[in-house]
Amino acid sequence: MSTENASATPLIEALEQTRDLLSSTTLPLATASAPQQRETVGRAVAQLDDYVLPRVRSLDAPLLAVVGGSTGAGKSTLVNALVGHPVTRSGAIRPTTRRPLLIHHPNDAAAFTSQRVLPHLARVRGKLMDPTVTAPAPNDGDRPVEDTGSLVLLADEKIPQGLAVLDAPDVDSVSDDNRALAAQLLSAADLWLFVTTANRYADAVPWQLLRNAAGRDITVAVVLDRVQAASAVEIQDDLRRMLNQEGLSHAPIFVVEESPLNELGMLPPHVVAPLRGWLEELGADAQARSDIAARTLGGAVRELADTTDRTADAVEGQQRTEDHLRREVTTAFDDALEAIIDSTRDGTLLRGEVLARWQDFVGTGEFFRNLEAGIGRVRDRITAFFKGEPAPEVQVEEAIETGLQAVIVEHTARASELAERRWRDETSGQVLLAGRDLSALPENYPETAAEHIRAWQSDVMLMIQQEGAGKRTQARAMSLGVNALAVILMIGVFSMTGGLTGLEVGIAGGSGVVGTKLLEAVFGEDAVRRMSQKARENLETRIKHLLDQRAKAFLDRVDELGEHPTAGELRSAAQHIRTAGEAL
Repeated sequence: MSTENASATPLIEALEQTRDLLSSTTLPLATASAPQQRETVGRAVAQLDDYVLPRVRSLDAPLLAVVGGSTGAGKSTLVNALVGHPVTRSGAIRPTTRRPLLIHHPNDAAAFTSQRVLPHLARVRGKLMDPTVTAPAPNDGDRPVEDTGSLVLLADEKIPQGLAVLDAPDVDSVSDDNRALAAQLLSAADLWLFVTTANRYADAVPWQLLRNAAGRDITVAVVLDRVQAASAVEIQDDLRRMLNQEGLSHAPIFVVEESPLNELGMLPPHVVAPLRGWLEELGADAQARSDIAARTLGGAVRELADTTDRTADAVEGQQRTEDHLRREVTTAFDDALEAIIDSTRDGTLLRGEVLARWQDFVGTGEFFRNLEAGIGRVRDRITAFFKGEPAPEVQVEEAIETGLQAVIVEHTARASELAERRWRDETSGQVLLAGRDLSALPENYPETAAEHIRAWQSDVMLMIQQEGAGKRTQARAMSLGVNALAVILMIGVFSMTGGLTGLEVGIAGGSGVVGTKLLEAVFGEDAVRRMSQKARENLETRIKHLLDQRAKAFLDRVDELGEHPTAGELRSAAQHIRTAGEAL
């Protein structure tokens, strides 16, 4: 069993870090590139587990030669011929290779019985029960073995030491699971034995895999199977031309002429002798095996670095999409907040019921006639009003609560509808909504808004109480009443007249100014200015909190995606891999 090479430690650390980053990169948003990149990331993590990390940790481990190819190419028959007796299934039923079979020299057993390579496939020891049986029987005690998710191991002295042969499923299998397994096994190979036929050597699917092999710098040997002797040279020359065009000029071609099978379904030994001789030479040449392993590993590491960079690009795309979705929500609710605050500044809230209750409170006609007599008479007028009638300021408070509540609910509903509509215009937003109707306000939202308004009114009253705590000021405040002064301060906060016209300007705006003058007479100009500012900030903070809570219903959907590696972290990992892998 090979041991870990200390000089490979920096590369191992870089690869392990990259594996952790990639496995944490889920690309959850439904961007255009996400589905394909998720698959690419999944394959990269699988190859790290199945091949790259095991090979770096054990550079001198036996080579793994994976026999792959199209349906009906004769892979199983070829493997049987290389071993010299039947070890795999072959026949007309597709798919033929139902469970991958790995054949190794007995002295190399330790390299494959552990989970060193292809760790996610369970190991099943195989043994030949009868020379006439064309496949090894699983030998796992008396427990039945499933066909999927396992790797049958067969020790055979006919396989050169230092080399193992793995019979993979068809790359174009009718079974989705078989195609995926074939791709996984080919990604775990040090060496590809690619089997095709005289009739199918130009098929698209295998050539796509061969192009990928050329890009990864994998060592490939091509077996041209079932070739008529008369056309062998012509077909081989054409195949060589195609390989040269795809960057595989160094790939050897082994021609297996069409030959009758014996009673055990075996090819005549001489037709595979050149290929068997090549494998035996490779098994006997430690330096050649090392060169192949280093070349394939180097290609895999470079491809991994490129994949990590492309994943960083995808992560940046995800971040842009996430930022866009967040902006759609925050913009909608920021606009709503601005509209509500504007309505509290421009006199809009002093229309209708609030205006009527305010008129009742101050006694509009006499109130304004008494202005000429001075602020003292106004104070006396309001005091007398309180003594003769039940507290009308409560009615003003309730009217303020009702009016402000209606404005808040209206604009919050609009913001929710707008945010949802903008999300539904985006594929990623549609997925995040996932059938939820976030535009609908909760049934208790109007009452929640009312509670915030009442809490603000209570804060205003408390502020009046605290400001009137001094003996002299307290006497003035008590002569009018805390509630009355609080209502006057609230009206003062709302009495800028930008949104009113005509008679409303004169009544609401004028009485607001008079209310402010009255407060100044009681508390002083600086104190009134300070209280007004504090009351407005308190109100705007409470309104913002209400809107933030509704925006949170949307933003929580984004936050639930969780934390993921950043593009910068991935690019740094890719560069680390390239630097550490230069020694390969």
